[in-house]
Amino acid sequence: MQAKKILLNTVLLGVGLIATDISAMENNTLKVCAAEDEMPYSNQKGEGFENKLAQLIGKQLNRKVEYVFWTDPRYYIRDFLEKGQCDLTLGVDKGDPRVLTTKPYYRSGYVFIYRENANFELENWDSDILRKVKNIAVVPGTPPEVMMRAIGRYNDMFNYSQELVGFKSRRNQYVKYEPSKLVSEVSSGHAEIAVLWGPSAARYVKQSATPLEMTVIPDNSVRADGQKVEHHFSTSIGVRKNDPTLLAQLNKVIEDQQDDITDLLEEEGIPLLDESPNEK
Repeated sequence: MQAKKILLNTVLLGVGLIATDISAMENNTLKVCAAEDEMPYSNQKGEGFENKLAQLIGKQLNRKVEYVFWTDPRYYIRDFLEKGQCDLTLGVDKGDPRVLTTKPYYRSGYVFIYRENANFELENWDSDILRKVKNIAVVPGTPPEVMMRAIGRYNDMFNYSQELVGFKSRRNQYVKYEPSKLVSEVSSGHAEIAVLWGPSAARYVKQSATPLEMTVIPDNSVRADGQKVEHHFSTSIGVRKNDPTLLAQLNKVIEDQQDDITDLLEEEGIPLLDESPNEK
């Protein structure tokens, strides 16, 4: 009986060691929520700038990056991050209430994009040229749409905006606008101006065969009722609310590797802004 008990304990100990090894292997994997096809941020081929940032983070934490891909941006935090299928997500707004957010790793803004040879005097939403051009490409549901309403150009741009839709899902009508398409509208001459989030447009402005200008919009725009319309935002990494340990590790990576992160973003062509005074 004693021999059987010793044998049983040995087996159980072996099982425990195997479980510990498996757990250690799992802990050495950094599971990153990422878009399956949402360029220039990420795709399955790892071609986006957030793919590169994820690899940099994984290297610093000595953890192998494994992607958990999503297709619909509306639900991935609820369905993937909160349920533990991934550990973090890049590219969330600082202070996003759904997650714990790291210190920002960059700050950027919305931009006006136009052909270099147009010689537009285009500095802000009060610029006269915005009331004179035929087509302005914007993404609905963004600050530029609010300002298009404020300057009285929303209604006459409505039909044109519908032509810019790149994808419409069958379920719940998720509509996608490809930044590459909106930038190409300007380079091809179909639109005189595009107004986009700088990080989403920078790669395509840089790649355009037609020389383009990209001007950051000042963060002092107001809509018709005088309420401010934010155009500058700080970007952070998001983790589950019950994972402050990973949050602290990521903050350390950002602090230690900020120069390398900045170099990566500048190589992408992203317009980088000084940190907001409230976030220093």
